[in-house]
Amino acid sequence: MGSLLLLWKPHWKGSGLGVRRFQSVSWCCPGPGRAAPKHRGMSGENVTKVSTFILVGFPTALGLQYLLFLLFLLTYLFVLVENLAIILTVWSSTSLDRPMYYFLSSMSFLEIWYVSDITPKMLEGFLLQQKRISFVGCMTQLYFFSSLVCTDCVLLASMAYDHYVAICHPLRYHVLVTPGLCLQLVGFSFVSGFTISMIKVCFISSFTFCGSNVLNHFFCDISPILKLACTDFSTAELVDFILAFIILVFPLLATMLSYAHITLAVLRIPSATGRWRAFSTCASHLTVVTVFYTALLFTYVRPQAIDSRSSNKLISVLYTVITPILNPFIYCLRNKEFKNALKKAFGLT
Repeated sequence: MGSLLLLWKPHWKGSGLGVRRFQSVSWCCPGPGRAAPKHRGMSGENVTKVSTFILVGFPTALGLQYLLFLLFLLTYLFVLVENLAIILTVWSSTSLDRPMYYFLSSMSFLEIWYVSDITPKMLEGFLLQQKRISFVGCMTQLYFFSSLVCTDCVLLASMAYDHYVAICHPLRYHVLVTPGLCLQLVGFSFVSGFTISMIKVCFISSFTFCGSNVLNHFFCDISPILKLACTDFSTAELVDFILAFIILVFPLLATMLSYAHITLAVLRIPSATGRWRAFSTCASHLTVVTVFYTALLFTYVRPQAIDSRSSNKLISVLYTVITPILNPFIYCLRNKEFKNALKKAFGLT
């Protein structure tokens, strides 16, 4: 009766990465006198299946690794504190009992989950030089990362609709944007994001990965993983493209359409003061949408000629670590109502 066996074969190579590379393979141990089964690659040769990946991360001197650990640890704690403060303030203050702040607290919850999926493993790599991640762990991290990105797209589109109704139909706002609708929009954002990502990750996890198990990234992202597959993944690429189009492009089009109507409505306001006041109500959200989609499109929709793993990692840091820090400031820094509620919630007044 066979059992699962993990076999590690250390290989030293002068890759300049400063880490030991491992080839991790797994198979069912056969009984006495039986050969271990192997998978076949695209060319038909026998290959052993990779069950562990190596995350390259940011290969630097050891001293700089510790400095990066401290920097990202402080950043991670700061993101947790500021977003938890937003959630507690919104849910404890009656003056913020409005759809806009309900969406904001949902976004903060998303940001906390977002950084918690990526940063702890990255911190482990900096401090302990633990670069390995199991196949299951990698697929799990990929699933939550993809789900949260997709959810973010739909949630940003929902917030754009909220701004559209507030500016274009102010007298009907409380009739059109009800608490029930807000709950449905947030629920739909999470359900659609997590469902579509489940389909994508199921396709990717069915591939055979063999040969190199080194991911040139600091977390499990789709593109670096697909580069290591030794089976034909053209069907999965097509499925991924269709699903990405649905969950990314449709919300983007909805957001752009909302802001097109908002722009026309603002231009019809006779006074410059009125136009500025109307535009300022959605300037924060528009800034977040611009930063989010710019980073996303630059990373995943880019000509192959200018593709660079190093630049991809830097851009990924932007929307996985830096953006969750900036979003609360963008939304709340110029909002006097929220700042007053925050001081009241934490007894600072």
